[in-house]
Amino acid sequence: MPTKKPYVLGSGNVFADLGVARPEEALVKAELAHRISQTIERRGLTQAKAAKLLEIDQPKISALKRGRLAGFSLDRLVRFLVLLGNDVEIVVKARRRSPRSARVMVA
Repeated sequence: MPTKKPYVLGSGNVFADLGVARPEEALVKAELAHRISQTIERRGLTQAKAAKLLEIDQPKISALKRGRLAGFSLDRLVRFLVLLGNDVEIVVKARRRSPRSARVMVA
């Protein structure tokens, strides 16, 4: 009979589970980058055309699509989404009474 391998339930944020500094920001950046990549694909843009539209060079598009986000701020990623024709809505709510800390998320 095969033995069960132990596992650990994740927190819902892989960056927190991996011990990344500022995991909430890392998760939001990853989600925004994913939305940018989806929009580029949906619009049928080449990396060169997307770069021109976003006023950056093509290697930065490649880095963004590969999840290499160290050079991208949240502000910059939001601006890219707007330049690609997306509406971006930021909602601030009071935190519900709960033992967990406040969070940042992309819906």
